[in-house]
Amino acid sequence: MSEFFIGAGTALWLGILTSISPCPLATNIAAVSYIGKRVDRPRSVIASGLLYTLGRTLVYLVLGVLLVQSLLSAPHISHWLQKYIMKILGPLLVLVGMVLLGLIGRGFTGSGVADATRDRADRMGIWGAGFLGIVFALAFCPVSAALFFGSLVPLAVKSGSGILHPALYGIGTALPVVTFSILLASGAHYLGKVFGGITRFELWARRITGAVFIGIGIYFTLEYIFHLF
Repeated sequence: MSEFFIGAGTALWLGILTSISPCPLATNIAAVSYIGKRVDRPRSVIASGLLYTLGRTLVYLVLGVLLVQSLLSAPHISHWLQKYIMKILGPLLVLVGMVLLGLIGRGFTGSGVADATRDRADRMGIWGAGFLGIVFALAFCPVSAALFFGSLVPLAVKSGSGILHPALYGIGTALPVVTFSILLASGAHYLGKVFGGITRFELWARRITGAVFIGIGIYFTLEYIFHLF
């Protein structure tokens, strides 16, 4: 039971960390800008935030189910993964940690894509929020790709669940937009403070998580590949 909650909590945390990383944060800011145009209609603001969350969650859920079920349904691949997954996780976690620390995969912000997509969603009304969620979820950048394919998918494969973990990850990626939607609906004067706090929190959260991933990755590598422990 404790392993279940640890896995679920890790999936949600990976989604939150993705959402506040520079590239995905740029798309979330674009989504908030889109939702903020309805600031005079609180119900529409909250509905847009929920539709955005649904769009993002749906994409990660579908990808998770397809990837995990494809890997586990093939007997040879499934057996191979069960035998070597811990050996793969070591180097993989080190690479993900390096991405989070900015040692590799730097230089992509995604702000241009976010602005163009937001403009197209403007013509779709409130349903544009769901469209934004779907498109922004598919716009993988180095950090989000590393966290989803390098951490979330192996976690889901290890637990044998292609539904729960991707769904929690998707919810985590949209949490900032939901938070801002609620703040917009209740009063926009809190937004500046919240955004500043998220920016500072993201820097330290990404560094700490990156360092932890590298540490765990090194341990798994030494333990399961070199058998030093």
